[in-house]
Amino acid sequence: MGFLEGLTILDLASVGPAARASRILADYGMNVIKVAPVAAKGAKQIDPVFHAYGAGRGMKKIRVDLKSEQGREVIYKLAASVDVIMESYRPGVASRLGVGYDDIVKVNPSIVYCSTSGYGQDGPYAQWAGHDINYLALAGFLACSGRDGEGRPAIPGASVADSAGGGMHAAMAIISALLNRFRKNEGAYLDVAATDGVLSLMSLYLDQYTATGVETRPNEAVLTGGYAWYGVYKTKEGGAISVGAIEPHFFKNLCRLLALEQYNDCQYDCSVQDEMKAAFQKKFLTGTRDEWTDLLAAENTCVAPVLSIAEVVEDEHLVSRNSFMTAVHPEQGEFSQLAPILAGCEREQAPHRVQAAGVTNIDEVLHDAGFNDEDITRLKNSGGVE
Repeated sequence: MGFLEGLTILDLASVGPAARASRILADYGMNVIKVAPVAAKGAKQIDPVFHAYGAGRGMKKIRVDLKSEQGREVIYKLAASVDVIMESYRPGVASRLGVGYDDIVKVNPSIVYCSTSGYGQDGPYAQWAGHDINYLALAGFLACSGRDGEGRPAIPGASVADSAGGGMHAAMAIISALLNRFRKNEGAYLDVAATDGVLSLMSLYLDQYTATGVETRPNEAVLTGGYAWYGVYKTKEGGAISVGAIEPHFFKNLCRLLALEQYNDCQYDCSVQDEMKAAFQKKFLTGTRDEWTDLLAAENTCVAPVLSIAEVVEDEHLVSRNSFMTAVHPEQGEFSQLAPILAGCEREQAPHRVQAAGVTNIDEVLHDAGFNDEDITRLKNSGGVE
């Protein structure tokens, strides 16, 4: 049982921030109905690989031709009984298709309608095409990030804008709007822009600049690598160790265990940071990543190993917390996938039986919405649904 059991979202999106949001909502127990184009008209929509976004765990799938009268009939009927609709078309497209907020609110005045996009539904950049890296660029994230070997902002190792700036942003907004609906019996229209979400993530640096005029840059601030005790160091065997000893007592513990106590009183002394970084690096090169982890991690130093993806899925701590679960695909066989891991989710899961590509739950979904067998046959024969 999940916190959101009994609530239903109709998700018109396929990938990107909306797909992250529906994954989160499904993990909390919401009934997610994924709407894809009918096969003959789905060329422009990306069909995620079989293992992406939890491999459809906890979701139902239908195919609908939104450009047909029959397809819109289905959407309106479903919209009358669901709690949330989410879409990720270019601003204005949902309305042109007849499934925008103004269309849906006529059949469900209390609907929570969430539009996800890169730059928002209005403003000079609203019609720009974009992806994760573009939203990170516009919101200042890349400018504050580390540099690659040629001095350019490095590409982050995770899709931060899609996942946190968009997906978590959308899920949080939807849940908040649902709480408000329970109190006031009113719906909401949510304009979720991934760029806005990244701006929220950048609030420490943006607020600092607007209040003081001080601009955060790479290798200058505490969290961007300006100080020796907050960074990543190479180790003897080619691995790496992360250090985040911000608090003075953690910093002193680190210096003591590294036998570098001459820096005890120099934590924020800018004149010695380069020297201290060199000393830390020289010291870490005398041992392997795992040796340093064994020595430092449990000793209040804020040190942790830099793990590869292959190591993450085998890590004893993460495995002990049921961070991964089993899935079984009818063609690909058994594989492991990330379990529902956000706080409050049910981590102990039975194996997820993945639905084969091309298979939908159209009969079940339409029956639940009130269509009879004759209606369903008519809609299928029209080509409006699959």
